[in-house]
Amino acid sequence: MLIKAVSLFLVFIAVLAIFGKLRVPGVGRIASRKCDRCGRYRIGKGPCDCGRS
Repeated sequence: MLIKAVSLFLVFIAVLAIFGKLRVPGVGRIASRKCDRCGRYRIGKGPCDCGRS
């Protein structure tokens, strides 16, 4: 019975992961959050720390 409960839990988590990837792909967001000139990640909405963009 315990193995059945664990396997159902793992299947449920796998289904949640599949739907989460379909809903929030995230690849485009990470690429657009980098500075165009220096390549550093930008945090917040302000300009980059390098001062060029």
